[in-house]
Order: sequence, then C-alpha cells, then structure tokens
Amino acid sequence: MLFKPGNSASQLFTFLLLVLFCASQSSAQSSVWLASKGDNKVYLGGTIHMLRADDYPLPSEYEIAYSASDNLYFEIDIDSMNDPAGQLGMLQRLMYTDGRTLQTVLNNEAYETLTAYVEKFGMPMLMLQNMKPGMLMSTLELLEFQSRGFTPDGVDVHFHERAKIDGKTINAFETLDVQIGFVEAMGEGEESEYVLLSLKDLEKIDSDIESMVSIWRNGRSSDLVDLFVDEMEENTPGVYQSLLVDRNNKWMPTIEAMFNDADTELVLVGVAHLVGEDGLVELLRNRGYQVEQI
Repeated sequence: MLFKPGNSASQLFTFLLLVLFCASQSSAQSSVWLASKGDNKVYLGGTIHMLRADDYPLPSEYEIAYSASDNLYFEIDIDSMNDPAGQLGMLQRLMYTDGRTLQTVLNNEAYETLTAYVEKFGMPMLMLQNMKPGMLMSTLELLEFQSRGFTPDGVDVHFHERAKIDGKTINAFETLDVQIGFVEAMGEGEESEYVLLSLKDLEKIDSDIESMVSIWRNGRSSDLVDLFVDEMEENTPGVYQSLLVDRNNKWMPTIEAMFNDADTELVLVGVAHLVGEDGLVELLRNRGYQVEQI
C-alpha cells in the first residue's frame, strides 16, 4: 500500500481512538456489561474502533444495550474529528516544528529499523521526518490495519451514527484536544525505545488482530487482560497509568452520576478500559454497584 499524504490527517484522526486503547466467565457472549444500583442501570460496551465489513453484524448484546438506552457516552465527540480546525491543530501538535526530526531524535538502531520497515509501504523517510513518534506509529498501525481490510467504521462510529438518526443524546468523556495530547506524549524522552518496541509489536500484527477480534466478540475478559492490559502495564507502565488508570478514574464521577437519574445510559469505550483490576467494571464493583456481563 502506498502512503497517501492527502488522506493522512483524517485517517489518523479516526485512528487516534484505536491507539488510545480496548473477572468474568469465559462462556460470556460479548464484551457488554450491565451495571445497576437499585432500579437504575448503565450498560458498558467495550469497543474496537476499527473493524472489517465481515465483522458485522455485531454481537446481539450490543443491540440489546443500545435499544434499552436513552443516552450514549463515547470517549470523544466523534464529529469533532471532522472539524478542519481541529485537524490543523492536530497536525501542528503532532509534527516537529522546532528543527528536530526523527533522524535527530532516534538512535542509529531505531532509525535504521524504521527505515527498513517503511520501505514496504513505499514511503520515503523524507515524508515522515517531521512526525513525532506517536503520530508516526499511529500512521504505520493505521496502514497495517487498512491493508487487512479494516475501516474506521468500528463500534463507536456505528452507534454514533445510529444515535444521531434515532435522536438519542450523545455525550463525550474527553475533548479532542485531550486525546491529541496523549498521542503527542507517546515516547517523549524515550523515542528510540518506543519506536523499536512498537515496530516489534507490528511484526505480530496478523496474529494479534485475529486474537483481538475473536476475544472481543466472545467477551473473554481474562484473555483481553492478557492481550492488552498486562502487556501494557509490564512494558510501558507510564503509558498504562496515563492511558488507562488515570482516565478511568477521571471518568468514574460522570459514570456514577448516571445512576442518579431516570434515564438508562450506554457507555461505549475501548474494551481495555473495562477489564482488569483498574478497569471500569472492577471500579464499579469495588464501589458497591452490581455488575454482570451479558
């Protein structure tokens, strides 16, 4: 696949959700949970932000949760990703503008490994030199996913578009500016280590993709923890803290407030936010809410 610079900004925007990733019975049928407090209910749906056409229809539990809900909460306002001003701001923040380039911030091993890797996409390094590591690796991961038939029409976009048509209330936990900040900070100060580790992960993308989709569809929480959460916590504890732990804790007051009204909400966030000891499911259970996987 050839790199198309004219499309990179909008494609990367959609993919930002993917990089800002992902104790239940293994026989569960989907990555959907129902949390309750008395008669008040909140559905929690784990999402994958890019899917293939043949990954649809989604597991029926998502339809159950959507149909029962009045309000939907996403990680970000998806419409804001199509705002030209936002796209320009993203490019300004995710590109070097101070004279640095990838060649100056990466050591020889990382730069040579990266150069060899991008050759298969027909991309000269000159086109990538000004990208900060977070944007660089997001772009490469996006190209890998697209080459395997994945599109931005993932779970989030699917239900976001339906909610607009059906007149359901749409909310977001974070602004676009906040999420761009996460990508901007990726690998900062450890650029070479970050790029080498990310490229190593891309080498096993075929097996990881199939495992990710299968585990997600079947709601195998313990496997999701093994695949995403444990590896992130072990290899990049700082990223784990900032991308999962801190954000989950910031979202909890908003989620708990949902139990105080008469409406039913559906929270749709990356599935990695739901599972594990720091996931939203366990955080809710620890605060006395009843949570069951459906």
